[in-house]
Amino acid sequence: MTRTAPTAAPGTAVDADTAVGSGTAAGPGAAPGDGPGAAVWDVGVCRDGEAFGRLARDWTGLYRRCATATPFQSHPWLHSWWVSYGTPGRLRVVLVRRNGRLVAAAPLRLERVPLPVLTPLGGAITDFSDVLVDDAHADEAVPVLAEALRRLARTAVIDLREVRAEAAAQRVYACWRGPRRRLPDSVCMELPALSIDGLVGRLPSSRAQRARSKLRKLDRLGIETHVVPPAEVPQALRRLLDLHQRQWADRGVTPEHLRPRFAEHLQRAVRPMVESGDAMVTEFRLAGDVVAADLTLMSPLLSGGYLYGADPVLRAGKVDVATLLLRNGARESSAGGRTTLSLLRGREPYKSHWRPEPVVNQRLLLARRRTAAPLLLLAGCAAGRRWAADRLRDRAWVRRLRS
Repeated sequence: MTRTAPTAAPGTAVDADTAVGSGTAAGPGAAPGDGPGAAVWDVGVCRDGEAFGRLARDWTGLYRRCATATPFQSHPWLHSWWVSYGTPGRLRVVLVRRNGRLVAAAPLRLERVPLPVLTPLGGAITDFSDVLVDDAHADEAVPVLAEALRRLARTAVIDLREVRAEAAAQRVYACWRGPRRRLPDSVCMELPALSIDGLVGRLPSSRAQRARSKLRKLDRLGIETHVVPPAEVPQALRRLLDLHQRQWADRGVTPEHLRPRFAEHLQRAVRPMVESGDAMVTEFRLAGDVVAADLTLMSPLLSGGYLYGADPVLRAGKVDVATLLLRNGARESSAGGRTTLSLLRGREPYKSHWRPEPVVNQRLLLARRRTAAPLLLLAGCAAGRRWAADRLRDRAWVRRLRS
């Protein structure tokens, strides 16, 4: 880990490449026992994967104190992702401590192609990225974290993908001193965290009638729901991935979901997440056989089905697997006091049947003057890709209308 200069006061610049000592800041927000109005700040950049692994306890404490965090910011998810997908020498995890306690963190990695950029850990298999900030010290910690990131931005653009509107990273963006851009990213589909009856009640009468018919068919089949305990998670994940592969075998499965590194990532990450209440694995059994399985990720604000698999026999029998999974997800989200049942990224047709609200993730680009040109180039490329995607969608609609 590289130690860096803490601030003399919140907002003072932090050199993220120079090894120096600690600093003291006075001001409001000092906790009892800090001394008379004093707080000692320490900022560092963790560049070693094993050192990041040893941060589990401190990271989890901060994760619990950041209300907007999602399970994709949990330590098991991020560290496991790094083990499976990280490139040695590219880890850049910014750590901000106040009086020895971790109060802010930004889990990043360095990419060099086509331009030097710092992107969040989690990559393409992660639906939401963010930084972590302790809610109790956010007013002080956010400017300190922003200045630490600003030092890293001397040689690389910071490219935060898939950021939710309420994410802690939005506060970093708001106080950023330098070139910045906010762009649209992936579309997520979201429902209110209601019971399945409440979700059916939101539908037009004809569609609600069809949904109730599908639910009655599930009841007649007698499909049983089994929430997998932590000890059984490894075997359940293997069954889930097998069902996922069989389900999509003739329709184009996502290639990454078949790779050993993805399976290894899930095996490392999910069991501790189940133990801590950040994930749930559910199996659906018919006559004793597992015919479907679902991995749901959960935070205090939302839950979302991340990955599922279903035996093709269900599709052959015209069983609506989406309704089966949604009923289970609605039960968990509403009982857990959450506000949102997320269908995560993508506009798949089956999601639209339940009248979800499209919510656009954001892409936050942060730079300094010396890296402003690469920022503008990244923003221009992103705009070009969006324009091309919009044209393809328009042509698809025209083809549908003509057919």
